[in-house]
Amino acid sequence: MQKIAVFSNMYPSGQHPTFGIFVKNQVELLRSQGLDVDVIAIDDPAKGKGAAAKKYGTWLLRSFVYMLKNRKRISLTHSHYAFPTGLISLMGKRIWKLPYVITVHGGDIDKMAAKGGKIASMTASILQNAEAVIVVGERLKQDVIQTFGVQEQRVHVMSMGVDTTVFKPYPKEETRMELDIPAQEKVVLYVGNLIEAKGLLELVEAFKLVKQDNPDASLYLIGSSKDEGFMEKLAKHVLEHGVKVVQQMPKPQKEIARWMAASDVFVLPSHHEGFGLVVLEAMATRTKVVGTDVGGLSYLLADQAGIAVEPKNADSLADGIRKALNGESVLNREMIQLKVESNSFESISKRLLSIYRSIEEKAGLGE
Repeated sequence: MQKIAVFSNMYPSGQHPTFGIFVKNQVELLRSQGLDVDVIAIDDPAKGKGAAAKKYGTWLLRSFVYMLKNRKRISLTHSHYAFPTGLISLMGKRIWKLPYVITVHGGDIDKMAAKGGKIASMTASILQNAEAVIVVGERLKQDVIQTFGVQEQRVHVMSMGVDTTVFKPYPKEETRMELDIPAQEKVVLYVGNLIEAKGLLELVEAFKLVKQDNPDASLYLIGSSKDEGFMEKLAKHVLEHGVKVVQQMPKPQKEIARWMAASDVFVLPSHHEGFGLVVLEAMATRTKVVGTDVGGLSYLLADQAGIAVEPKNADSLADGIRKALNGESVLNREMIQLKVESNSFESISKRLLSIYRSIEEKAGLGE
């Protein structure tokens, strides 16, 4: 196998270390297996029509020039997100016959393609022309097959993987001391983008109810704020409900893992979720998880691996958090471990390399 070109509209930088960190993790995983991987990506999450048009235009041009210069050395391209990223891979195939893989993460199907019109049509063309389509959840697989007409044999369900050398159990008391968390405090933790679609307004409402029975409970939010308007709305919501919320900036994954291990409950109250990798990471630290019964979370929480609650329902969410804090819900540790192991970096790398090699062999590119 020669060179793999990875295109992504999300990738970490020094200023934004968690922006698309899952893509970087997979790239580093491939490199650790001896593959030559180049990345052409956007590493700035800044929004606004002017800024977005400029950065996307520049990125598309860089990607085109890269393929033009390296087309004879590229085995295949791998785009993360069907649209707009997949357009780059589709262009490479039509002009230079470069085979490609697309990873569908959820928002590109649930939100972007759902706008209809040209975007939906282009998404279908991108997916149908891919040698392989990787989806991070079972529901996305059905969407890709039924809505976009992709042949089932070319669709693979595969998460981005959990680094079990980082996300693992840590001694709770010792870790809490390091993070300056009081020993008696009941910690409810959320990690992710601070946006409305993650259910943070309902989380604030639910936490107010939880505090009535658990006065020692504290709510921590760790993540990036991508929408100033929503952050103002969230701050007002917190004030109206009279609860204290500790908000912290994004942290390196090793520190996130320690926060998860030090917490009593990890919560992800998303309105929709392609997979919910962060839930699997929390499970790997042996922390109880409460999440909404949507998308990939439904699979992750099934079989007593976690506590599933109704989306957009503060009462249901509060009830789930209470059950976790008070030990009212018995979780299946063997099932949790099985889900973590089946999504470990080692398992994911083997499957991904198998897909790449199969494409290479069909294209007659093997050594």
